[in-house]
Amino acid sequence: MKHTFTLPQASALLMLLITISCLSLFSCVNNNETASQGIVLNDTISVDKIEPIKLYGITVDSLEVFEDKIKRNQNLADILLKYNVEFKKINELAIKSKNIYDVRKLNYGRKYTVLASHKDSINTATHFIYEPNPYEFVVYQLKDSVHAYKEEKELIVNEREFAAEINSSMYEAILEADASPLLVNKLVDVFAWQIDFFRIQKGDRFKVIYEEETIDGKVVGIGKVKGAYFEHFSNSYYAVYYDQGSGTDYFDEEGNSLRKTFLRAPLNYSRISSRYSGRRFHPVLKRYKSHKGTDYAAPQGTPIRSVGEGIVTEARFKKYNGNYVKIRHNSTYSTQYLHMSKIAKGIKPGTKVKQGQEIGYVGSTGLATGPHLCYRFWKSGKQVDALKVELPPSEPIKDEHKQAYFEQRDLIVNQLDLIEYYKNEVLASLKSPNLTSE
Repeated sequence: MKHTFTLPQASALLMLLITISCLSLFSCVNNNETASQGIVLNDTISVDKIEPIKLYGITVDSLEVFEDKIKRNQNLADILLKYNVEFKKINELAIKSKNIYDVRKLNYGRKYTVLASHKDSINTATHFIYEPNPYEFVVYQLKDSVHAYKEEKELIVNEREFAAEINSSMYEAILEADASPLLVNKLVDVFAWQIDFFRIQKGDRFKVIYEEETIDGKVVGIGKVKGAYFEHFSNSYYAVYYDQGSGTDYFDEEGNSLRKTFLRAPLNYSRISSRYSGRRFHPVLKRYKSHKGTDYAAPQGTPIRSVGEGIVTEARFKKYNGNYVKIRHNSTYSTQYLHMSKIAKGIKPGTKVKQGQEIGYVGSTGLATGPHLCYRFWKSGKQVDALKVELPPSEPIKDEHKQAYFEQRDLIVNQLDLIEYYKNEVLASLKSPNLTSE
């Protein structure tokens, strides 16, 4: 069927078509613009999901959080009764959680957290969280069923490296490099056979590559020292970490073990107060006599370690020696440790001990004026100066491991050589909060 339009009708129809076209064009342009902004018209508008706040894996959005540290002689009841937990429930928790962590062992100074619901101006505990050490936490559930569980915190391990020159002590040099003081004992153990750490002097310097363990942004431990370098009395020493199947050890550039049969000292870190001497004025007897040992001054209770593997031949008290232990390491060498405050548990004649094992604790028993260790060394039945005796080497890299070890050595030594020494004033400027990056 054929339709005819008058001029006014045709004009009206044309205007309608133009309007519809403009509206369609505007809609397309608008949709394109909004789409480019991540918004789609005539569709569901997405809203970012708000993540709940969690603490120790527990959602705490609607809970009150109270943090504190265990006070002296404080127990679980002292804490939870203030948060409206009945004594009956506290007792039930103590019984049920005994195999997870005994609440009677809450230690002074350790951190705890109480989560509580708030209603009618009253805080009622729903959880008690205790941190027995930097690595773990124990959650005691109080809200419904009473129970407890233990979890480990996330441990982050980062590789760190630095170089430092000693001006006063190795401890101070490590702190100036903004590193953990826990590294001191690690380096002492690595170079215990090469470096006399009681004779560290100004100008000695070292480099180290090591693993730093952190939890919640705080350093909690030192992992393995992967490589180290030490300059001492104009002598240079490299140490490369490697395990050839018999346990981890440290080796030099040629693959010889840095570890000797014996440790250089029976204490981790202290000072020599009296050396081996044929004629020394005795502070108690008030006369001159030979002193066939080396005295190490250290605080009461400092752990004493066996300098080598061996069999305990004596572990008892004598009038002049006080509490002491004597160890036979082989047919040639024996060592003795005098004036202990007490002998370590399990140390008795016939006991086999490992190198570095604790055998007692520094004291002042016997003929002594103050806490110290008198350390004596026998070679072929004769007492000798422990600081001057020539120590035999340990096992070198085996032939079947040499290629792998030398590849590892090259990587570590090259990395150590590239670490630069910084003077104290440079270190200070690097750590200055006033510096701004360009």
